[in-house]
Amino acid sequence: MTLLIKNARIFLADGTLYAGDLFARDGRIAQIDRTLAVDADRVIDGRGQVLLPGAIDPQVHFREPGKEHKEDLQTGSWACARGGITSFLEMPNTSPPTTTQALLDDKLRRAAEKCVVNYGFFIGATADNLAELQRAQPSCGVKIFMGASTGDLLVDDPTVLERIFREVPRLIAVHAEDEARIRERTALFADRTDVHVHSDLRDNECARLATAFALDLSRRYQRRLHILHMSTAEELELLKADKPAWVTAEVTPQHLFFSTADYDRLGMRLKQNPPIRSEADRRAMWAGLRSGLIDFVATDHAPHLLSEKANPYAQAPAGMPGVETSLALMLTAAARNEVTLAEVVRWMSTAAAAAYGLAGKGRIAPGYDADLVLVDLETFRPIDVATLATRCRWTPFEGWSLTGWPQVTIVGGEVAFIEGEVQTATRGRALAFSAPAAPPTA
Repeated sequence: MTLLIKNARIFLADGTLYAGDLFARDGRIAQIDRTLAVDADRVIDGRGQVLLPGAIDPQVHFREPGKEHKEDLQTGSWACARGGITSFLEMPNTSPPTTTQALLDDKLRRAAEKCVVNYGFFIGATADNLAELQRAQPSCGVKIFMGASTGDLLVDDPTVLERIFREVPRLIAVHAEDEARIRERTALFADRTDVHVHSDLRDNECARLATAFALDLSRRYQRRLHILHMSTAEELELLKADKPAWVTAEVTPQHLFFSTADYDRLGMRLKQNPPIRSEADRRAMWAGLRSGLIDFVATDHAPHLLSEKANPYAQAPAGMPGVETSLALMLTAAARNEVTLAEVVRWMSTAAAAAYGLAGKGRIAPGYDADLVLVDLETFRPIDVATLATRCRWTPFEGWSLTGWPQVTIVGGEVAFIEGEVQTATRGRALAFSAPAAPPTA
């Protein structure tokens, strides 16, 4: 299969926009030049729009198996394609949870049959699956829920946590909230039912305590650590004081664009773990990204039906969708000169590829995989939930006017989204992971 993209502004690995053509053969970028006169199975006119490396979302929850009424691997991957995301890493809190090689293999089989973009999966830590954590492959890493989960996937015993860090020589990603403090404060705020209580109950100290403990274990055993969805200024202060070379961190769009002031408007739609924080914390997350303390952006796409979100506080599930809007949100910030295009590419693609050892991903250069997204940076249009591919069919950003919407999404040299339609016959591939020999850098 060959693909020729003509008349595009190509974002090259050195950060420049290069007006020209790109030719891909057998899933990889073969040539980039001002004008390419080559035969191709498919030719796409870039119309002067910007060609970026496909975005990588390193934290999603696609609910399959067990809760497919919210989302499944097929609809989640369709939503990725619409959003310009060409690779995703999916979390293990499905039903049953992904805690064994057999269950990991089952997810890989399902994804191979359904996904229009590339896919990878975490294996979930429990109190007693150490051997599985050590050997399960291919997996991007171990996910530990230090808080905010139930059943086998909650690992809050310090002795068990230390054993995992000591004996599992692979990337460990943590949901860092202190479960003991959450339980204590749940009792303390038992009489509150307003959504604001969520940020009071799971306060900044819940995040700081757990992140501090994970950092201590990582330093002690020099174990590769990734801190998921950072949300507080206090966590940033920990990294500012000492961020080992083998530690990375991420932030979500919701923690960049929303604060607790938005609860009054959006209610339970904004309930998530860790919670939405103060305006000061929101600003701190942007500062952390710009400074490099936070390495990249992930959506934590966690869809629930609006009927479920309409429940009272205690019953309303935590989480919100995000894969279809994240790239456009960040490109809109660039269009408004709040960040640079180069920063967006690093945060949405290059840095995650480096952190997870995704060879051939995250850059546009000959020899790299032809995972690409052509975006329109000239036109603003509001988010229309009627066009969303996610099964839950809502977004907290409904009505926001954004630019940078994907026009064409290409996965391994094959078109996955074009002219407003997902190409449902396209298939992504299972991602291969290698531990970076040096600290991940963009």
